[in-house]
Amino acid sequence: MSEDPRSLLRDLFDSAVRAVSAEACLPAALDDWQCDGRTLVIAVGKAAAAMAAVAAARLPGAVSGLVVAPPDHHGAPHLLPDGFETIEAGHPVPNAGSLAAAERALALAHQLGPKDRLLALISGGGSALLALPATGVDLATKAAVTRALLRSGAAIGEMNIVRKHLSRIKGGRLARAAAPARVTTLLISDIPGDDPAMIASGPTVADSPNLADARAILDRYVLDAPCGVRAALTDPANETPDIAAGDVRIVARAADAFTATARLAATRGLKVVMLGDDLEGEARSLGAEHAALALRASEPQLILSGGETTVRVVNRAGRGGRNVEYLLGLALALDGAPGIWGLACDTDGIDGTEDNAGALLTPDSLARGRALGLDPHELLDTNRAYDFFAALGDLVVTGPTRTNVNDFRAILTGVCA
Repeated sequence: MSEDPRSLLRDLFDSAVRAVSAEACLPAALDDWQCDGRTLVIAVGKAAAAMAAVAAARLPGAVSGLVVAPPDHHGAPHLLPDGFETIEAGHPVPNAGSLAAAERALALAHQLGPKDRLLALISGGGSALLALPATGVDLATKAAVTRALLRSGAAIGEMNIVRKHLSRIKGGRLARAAAPARVTTLLISDIPGDDPAMIASGPTVADSPNLADARAILDRYVLDAPCGVRAALTDPANETPDIAAGDVRIVARAADAFTATARLAATRGLKVVMLGDDLEGEARSLGAEHAALALRASEPQLILSGGETTVRVVNRAGRGGRNVEYLLGLALALDGAPGIWGLACDTDGIDGTEDNAGALLTPDSLARGRALGLDPHELLDTNRAYDFFAALGDLVVTGPTRTNVNDFRAILTGVCA
């Protein structure tokens, strides 16, 4: 292969992101839209602005809407017409904007009549962006529970089960507020397994986990939740509501991103090995596992994987992110093996809470880092993988991509560059 590995890996990542953009995945889902009354669009998540802009340009009749997104995830090029309002809210921890957004969404939904239609455009990040705590739980307490779950290593699905049972809008409660209007939900999935009820904690989707499941998760991770939280998780008012299933469709998922990547890889003459788009587990451990696969490769190949790993935070002042921790775990296990390159990025453009999507790994990453006086083992153990790749100039910085199908990981083997 004569192509520069850095450029190739970045092209592959960019192709994945384009394939799951709102512009690529949403128009076909709106072609047959019909509504005898008003259409209300409520778009929530990291892709909210992009999805709402595409919908507003295609929907017929009277259309208004609410867009709830993190800071910097809206505005040009996804400009919205009159009749749409935007609220910036907190992510990954809810804030006052999250509370205002949830109250506004419910208020708008309650105004709908039997001839009206709610179009819910949901993408990853919505769990924190819409926050209306259950009775007896204030926003600060719910935010503390969210932070504790993030630090515990709990999977995103487990986190969402707890959050939706501490909420007056999640777990189908927004759809219940819109009755008797017809509800259509279109989703970009960032959840391994693509369960619609788990994406953004399912504000418009019927659910099955119950209060007992939420309590069990707190117990599993030995979280010392405040009394108000424990009381809320035993209150029948917070039990999973019984709502109609509605029209629920996933318009983009990780599999779509990797299909596009594999198609591009084939044009570059690469053999593709797909490990799965729904891998979970500790980021650094998964990196070590994938290093073993790369070292065993007997011919040049592209090893792809997706999903959402976890990071156990031991240094709250650290700058990590699951993708750079995966890469540094990969690097340490490869130990400078020649001809192996890697990229790990979050398709939303934000690795954890940092300003990078992820990073690039080169065969000499460890050697270059040590030449700068860096100790890769110590940096990984203190959640400072970001600092390692920043010092090398190998962070991948895209800014918010306004879509999100979770992590994209690629390893090139047998490369001479």
